[in-house]
Amino acid sequence: MSGFTHLHAVSGFSLRYGASHPERLAERAAERGMDAVALTDRDTLAGAVRFARACAGAGVRPIFGAGLAMAENLLPPAGRPGRTERRGPGSGPSAPDGADRGTVRRRAPVRGGAFIDESAPRAVFLARDGAAGWAALCRLVSAAHTGESGRTLLDDRAALERSAAGGGLTVLLGPDSETGRALAAGRPDRAARLLAPWRELYGDALRLEVTHHRRPDEARGATAPGSLRLAARTLGFAAEQGVPAVLTNAVRYADPGQGPVADVLDSARRLVPVDPRRPGSLDSGEGWLKGPREMAETALRVAEAAGFRREAAHRLLAETERTAARCLVDPQDDLGLGTVHFPEPRLVGAGRRTADRVLRSRCAAGMVLRGHDRDRRRWERLEDELRTIERLGFASYFLTVARVVDDTRALGIRVTARGSGAGSLVNHLLGIAHADPVEHGLLMERFLSERRAALPDIDIDVESARRLDVYRAIFDRFGADRVATVAMPETYRVRHAIRDVGTALGMDPAETGRLAKAFPHIRAREARAALRELPELREVAAGHGADERLWGLVEALDGLPRGIAMHPCGVLLSDASMRDRTPVVASAGPDGFPMSQFDKDDVEELGLLKLDVLGVRMQSAMAHAVTEIERATGERLDLDDPGQVAPGDPATYELIRSAETLGCFQIESPGQRDLVGRLQPATFHDLVVDISLFRPGPVAADMVRPFIEARHGRRAPRYPHPDLEPALRETHGVVVFHEQIIQILSVMTGCDRGLADEARRALSVPERQGRVRAWFAGEAAGRGYAPEVVARTWEIVEAFGSYGFCKAHAVAFAVPTYQSAWLKAHHPAAFYAGLLTHDPGMYPKRLLLADARRRGVPILPLDVNRSGAAYRIELVSDAEAREGRKEQRGKETGRTGDSGDTGTAEGTEGVYGIRLALSDVHGISEAETGRIAAGQPYTSLSDLWRRARPGRPVAERLAQVGALDAFGGNRRDLLLHISELYRRQKDPAAHPGQLPLDAANAANAANAANAVDGTGGAGFVTEPAGLPDLDASERTGAELGVLGMDVSRHLMSEHTAFLEELGVVTARRLRAARHGETVLVAGAKASTQTPPIRSGRRIVFTTLDDGTGLADCTFFEDSHADCAHTVFHSWLLLVRGTVERRGARSLTVVGRRAWDLAELAALRKDGGLEAVAARLAAPGPARPEAPGDAGPAAGDGPAAGDADDAAGGGGGAGPADGRRIRLANGYEMHPWADLRPAGEGAATGRKLWHSSPGSAGR
Repeated sequence: MSGFTHLHAVSGFSLRYGASHPERLAERAAERGMDAVALTDRDTLAGAVRFARACAGAGVRPIFGAGLAMAENLLPPAGRPGRTERRGPGSGPSAPDGADRGTVRRRAPVRGGAFIDESAPRAVFLARDGAAGWAALCRLVSAAHTGESGRTLLDDRAALERSAAGGGLTVLLGPDSETGRALAAGRPDRAARLLAPWRELYGDALRLEVTHHRRPDEARGATAPGSLRLAARTLGFAAEQGVPAVLTNAVRYADPGQGPVADVLDSARRLVPVDPRRPGSLDSGEGWLKGPREMAETALRVAEAAGFRREAAHRLLAETERTAARCLVDPQDDLGLGTVHFPEPRLVGAGRRTADRVLRSRCAAGMVLRGHDRDRRRWERLEDELRTIERLGFASYFLTVARVVDDTRALGIRVTARGSGAGSLVNHLLGIAHADPVEHGLLMERFLSERRAALPDIDIDVESARRLDVYRAIFDRFGADRVATVAMPETYRVRHAIRDVGTALGMDPAETGRLAKAFPHIRAREARAALRELPELREVAAGHGADERLWGLVEALDGLPRGIAMHPCGVLLSDASMRDRTPVVASAGPDGFPMSQFDKDDVEELGLLKLDVLGVRMQSAMAHAVTEIERATGERLDLDDPGQVAPGDPATYELIRSAETLGCFQIESPGQRDLVGRLQPATFHDLVVDISLFRPGPVAADMVRPFIEARHGRRAPRYPHPDLEPALRETHGVVVFHEQIIQILSVMTGCDRGLADEARRALSVPERQGRVRAWFAGEAAGRGYAPEVVARTWEIVEAFGSYGFCKAHAVAFAVPTYQSAWLKAHHPAAFYAGLLTHDPGMYPKRLLLADARRRGVPILPLDVNRSGAAYRIELVSDAEAREGRKEQRGKETGRTGDSGDTGTAEGTEGVYGIRLALSDVHGISEAETGRIAAGQPYTSLSDLWRRARPGRPVAERLAQVGALDAFGGNRRDLLLHISELYRRQKDPAAHPGQLPLDAANAANAANAANAVDGTGGAGFVTEPAGLPDLDASERTGAELGVLGMDVSRHLMSEHTAFLEELGVVTARRLRAARHGETVLVAGAKASTQTPPIRSGRRIVFTTLDDGTGLADCTFFEDSHADCAHTVFHSWLLLVRGTVERRGARSLTVVGRRAWDLAELAALRKDGGLEAVAARLAAPGPARPEAPGDAGPAAGDGPAAGDADDAAGGGGGAGPADGRRIRLANGYEMHPWADLRPAGEGAATGRKLWHSSPGSAGR
């Protein structure tokens, strides 16, 4: 027979409904002999672009559609009035019982008993007639997401009428439509009345959808959707009404056997477990993308059941194909794939002149403003760039980005460009990029050239705390018809998959949560492989590893979207036709920004200008620091002014060289601290090099160690050929930057730099590497280069070219790196206040607080009379600061040999301390924080209670951490009085004669005016109740629980005596340890990471904090069987290992054994020191000795800077026969390595340690 076209098929973008990716549907359609296939996801077009790409690759014509939920009575039965327009709440007709129908009350979806309303009827809309059909479909989907009910529901009849009047859509009414439901209920008369208004609107574009799935309840004559009986009724009804019928399979998944996956998705969507006792509630298993033969059999079965002859089945199939043939929408011509749409020129200042002329004028003005008007070299560079921009037609793009930057700067928000765009002189002159590309030797071709017609990518960094303000400014400037944010699918990974599958299978929620948290943040499809290969999962494997059903379902969910969120930085801009090319919905959250349903890759393919507005927490932290400096001192500081922040400041570089760079942008991770300790940066260029070296390419190409040796004069620079010396001189003959690869290719082949960059880009595509190599070898040989020179140069180019780092990007990063280090060196209190307020880096706040203490910054406790919503700086007398530091060191260490300051704060007559913030109190709301701050100062506990009105839990937490200490009494007394206040507030008359609340009850009212002293402290004190105060351990526990930080003392001080008994070496004394010395170190875990390693082996890096400093530990594969579970799943650790030194300021402890310190402390208490000694002496699993491993290839470990020194010759490597991912450059990567650099994820918040994606545990 001829082919068949599925007109109703959904993908995983039908959230928690479709069980296959759009790409898989296209692949299966091609394999099963289909010429076309439709994608009709529920309420969305989010999968359409990737579906179109997949269809093009598979040779299948895509049909675009959407299944929309419809409001009941939107198109009422003939003879009855229906909705004509939207009505506001309360304006609808009254219900018979007098209830207001205008306001829809939604039931909250709560686990364990939720009501999920899926009762709305549905209709499928297919786009036809080219661009008009696609535009109508986009606008109809948008209308379905703007209803007043709060649900995704098309309740706007006018929108439906506009879509019908404009043509371009075909409508399918199937089993879930109101017409289909009437037929299922045995009411063909009602079905006819419901059909009439649809026929009036859509005429011959209306179809009835016949669907048959073999259901288990068919023998009982059921008429549920998909039943044979309902399919036969629909076919007969279509014949009676003269409406064409089409056959569909209501596809939910691509392949047979995926019914159980659909059941899990139904469970996750409805929030109820799968119930095998109700077969009718389970998926039939028939909703797969059946081939033409199976669908022909279905058509014949339905026709026979309806009492028709075989010809009726043929007509049904033929009508389905005719309908499919009319649904023509070309992805290139009609969706706009491959074209670009800029905002109208008048919106970017080019109303009466062309965009090219305006751009030239602005750049010329920038040259004069910066004093370059007599610089011939810069004028020639500018002319080259402008000529390229004009030929590509991108002037409007540059003016658009410049307008956004100007508007952002006008709001007083820090803004700068990042990425390769920093290499454009035009961007610099427009004020988009901070650094001068000519001064730093940056190439325009790395960013844009005539060889590459793709839209250039300019990313701008703004303060994260004000990112939404920038969004609002963009919407105000260009209008909501031209601007939308970008969607970001949230897909199933292993942890989410385990939780949803466990819930579906009725597993205990606590056990499901434990299973999920045991895994690292990996793909769901890797669950069983991780169980086999990761030592830290051995307990999980022993208990659940044999459950094939569980893990099979977990892996089947891999990568399916489970939600849609607003992308954290993507904003798209277009002309006024934007909403004809993308559906726009409201994003979640109070702002509800208009959001395209397409993701960042899709919008670029659609020709929508995407601008990445990245909210950078470090920019907010620095802005907060500058604000605090001005508030406290009156000094107005401009970090971008070289007159105030000197480019070569000695104190700043001394700080960087000390490797005490916690909190500094880009150079705070263990690997970067190790690298700056060995590199010893002394100039801005050194920072640029450091940032570039800390990447996979330089490490994989073994460039780090040669550079450091040449940098310090331990070896002479080496060049593959003298012709390459100009390109490599700045890095001592070592390739560090992408721009150097471009120059190498250009010099040795004689090509222009645009072509050289295209060749560099091709190196990332394995299929193109051979052609690039042949081209390079032939051209270089033709220019007279010797074969050995060509071979050696190609090795460098191949290893580094596609994996290195863009110098322009490094220069853009180095600016905030230097600025943050300058702040730490000169204004440490303000620097830490900014960090703690905006949480910019990879480390938990408690570690930043400990670092501030070590650098001599006083930590001022939480106080309801002094603390604000954010961290503040306060002037503390020098004597008070010295005494506080001395007392704090005693509390933290309790040991001899650990005295001495490691840093000082501002000033000699007084220093600035950090006052903790109210916003860090667990559970406190913004409203409570605002009321407390607005009402300061308070005279007593009752005064606070009366005016600030904190909730009882918040008030109790404030008391536990000492925020109410100014009111007198101890903390248990305060908790008792809070309880009394709460009881009296509930029933004032029921508690006569209770304990007095505070001394104010007995004081003369005339004293109230003098209650507050000059410092803001309370004049009244809470009367003691005779309860014992919290001891030191209880206070630390309260601080960790309420604030997520140990404020009054370091949590390791609890174990001081025990660690001295064991002979543990503190982090401070570790600096003097000898290379090769075996030591015991202990501390609270600050981070765990598993970065990519050049050899493909897995190395775990962890950082411990003991209050005196940080100890970096490295665990090689031979120790994982014994250590990995403890390292990942414990917080307080004791580690035995060997000191590995790579320089005066660079060392790590190569861990051999690791123990949970809390367990050892409990063992010491119960069994004495002998029991602990026995535990430590117990042998671990036998581990083979092997040569040392190679260094990290992606920059997150202490050894990240040196390709050969990670093991230092002392660390054994694990077996080399495990799974590896082979990269295009020939190197290997361990499958469980981290791929995201540290510090680029979400803020750490209340987390007590940083856990990378490759780390198991919490």
